[in-house]
Amino acid sequence: MTIYFYGCQDETYGCFSNFSDYGIELDGAWWPTTEHYFQAQKFVRTDADWAEKIRLARTPGEAKQRGGNRSHPICSDWNVVRDEVMRRAVRKKFETHEEIRAVLLATGEEEIVENAPRDYYWGCGATGTGKNMLGQILMEVREALRSQSAS
Repeated sequence: MTIYFYGCQDETYGCFSNFSDYGIELDGAWWPTTEHYFQAQKFVRTDADWAEKIRLARTPGEAKQRGGNRSHPICSDWNVVRDEVMRRAVRKKFETHEEIRAVLLATGEEEIVENAPRDYYWGCGATGTGKNMLGQILMEVREALRSQSAS
């Protein structure tokens, strides 16, 4: 069975969303959500003030909107580092919050898919042909956490 999630309203798997209300401490700062962290990382080396404004955004939606603002220059290697940035944030979220770590581990070997109709990179897109990178990362983190708890 494939596990689909989209947004943080899903009672069971909403915690998989980057908009879910599970903050992380990473790179010496507290981030209200992984979305805040991810969006700010586009600017940490090019416009630290703007990255901080993203960290302080009231909502993850506001953080995403600020992260999409191209009047501020993003890091030139963003497309190279973005997957690793997401991987670090997602792993930290599930290491930090025991209750959602249990949800992730309880998915067993099931495929996890972000059912994002407009996102063909992080999600599966409207046609199901997207890369589903967020789902891939969640499954990688699940396996890493499982291995970590076994040793």
